Amino acid sequence: MQRCLAALTIVLLLGIVLARVAMLRRQGVRAMNFGKQDKTDFLIPPFAFFYFYLVFADAFGWPSVSRRVFFASGPAAWLGVALCFAGLLFLFWSLVSFGRSFRVGIDDENPDKLVTGGVFARSRNPMYVAFWLILLGQFLVFPNWLLLIYLAAATWLFDRQVRREEAYLAQHYGAEYAAYCGRVRRYL
Repeated sequence: MQRCLAALTIVLLLGIVLARVAMLRRQGVRAMNFGKQDKTDFLIPPFAFFYFYLVFADAFGWPSVSRRVFFASGPAAWLGVALCFAGLLFLFWSLVSFGRSFRVGIDDENPDKLVTGGVFARSRNPMYVAFWLILLGQFLVFPNWLLLIYLAAATWLFDRQVRREEAYLAQHYGAEYAAYCGRVRRYL
């Protein structure tokens, strides 16, 4: 049960983000700006699709690269499911708080207002926190070495992207962004 719920998290995560991108497109907002600033971003999708396959392979018994696990714990798996769904709720709250300002990637051609309300009053980067919670939760459900590597790599990659975005926001919004950084933590 926990494995199916953890796999469902990926479907819901993609559905939530893609639905928001489609809604904004209908409103005339180009929310998909992935890879415009850094072409190396296009290395991410193949690794993401492999991650998705690993989770689904473990959940549904498909062929996999490795089935070696660090531990087997029902309570840890249920905690993982709870973290996955907490991450989804945090993601949803982030998208609602973003409003029309949501973008995938940095949009330096059509910047919107600085969002500091809603969940952004608690975290400057709630979507990355949401993604990380989901990855941690999935590791607790599927505690194998590949997902641990993905968790570590994602932690580094999220922080790298956050720092790129923060540099852009500091340059674009100046004192307003600096004051916001003084009030609200980077993650939690």
